Amino acid sequence: MTKRLKHSIAAAVAAVFLAAPAAASAPEVGKTAPDFTGVDSNGASVTLSALRGKLVVLEWTNHGCPYVSKHYGAGNMQKTQKAARAKGAVWLSIISSAPGRQGHVDGAEANRLSKTRGAAPSHVILDPKGTIGRKYEATNTPHMFIVGKDGALLYMGAIDSIRSANPADIPRAKNYVTAALNEIAAGRKVSEPVTRQYGCSVKYAY
Repeated sequence: MTKRLKHSIAAAVAAVFLAAPAAASAPEVGKTAPDFTGVDSNGASVTLSALRGKLVVLEWTNHGCPYVSKHYGAGNMQKTQKAARAKGAVWLSIISSAPGRQGHVDGAEANRLSKTRGAAPSHVILDPKGTIGRKYEATNTPHMFIVGKDGALLYMGAIDSIRSANPADIPRAKNYVTAALNEIAAGRKVSEPVTRQYGCSVKYAY
């Protein structure tokens, strides 16, 4: 192989790497939360960065998942939503189930579910392509995140401390989201900023 050919190959390889987009950073507590724009169940556009100045709670959900049913059936998720919103937080329930997979709904069905369950999210974001879910590396339903007023990620993980689908476990579990929001409201650091999420797998497209 001639010196000129080697140089040409090296230049071509370098050009490929320079042209490739940088890999998206994984969500990390203390760092800026990944920005996104999604469409909610009423057709409105919601952009995370436009919510700066407010606390934002992200909840990955799937109404067909028994772990989600545990919290909604017992009223625990609704109670957590209402308490968060009473503190001025914006609550975004995100559905990343792909068409044809468990939990996928359209806007009308998402609104019906919110109404019949007495849920109180600020918006239900429809993410059928899984774009937002993959940005956050959301793996389970429920999978929870709290974004601070400055846009930094303050909490990521489970809704509570008992990894079961049994509603009877809720009263004796620690609600990590409520605890984190209480600490934030008191001006303290979140004492458990990362916990191990549990639940059903997010039903992304194959």
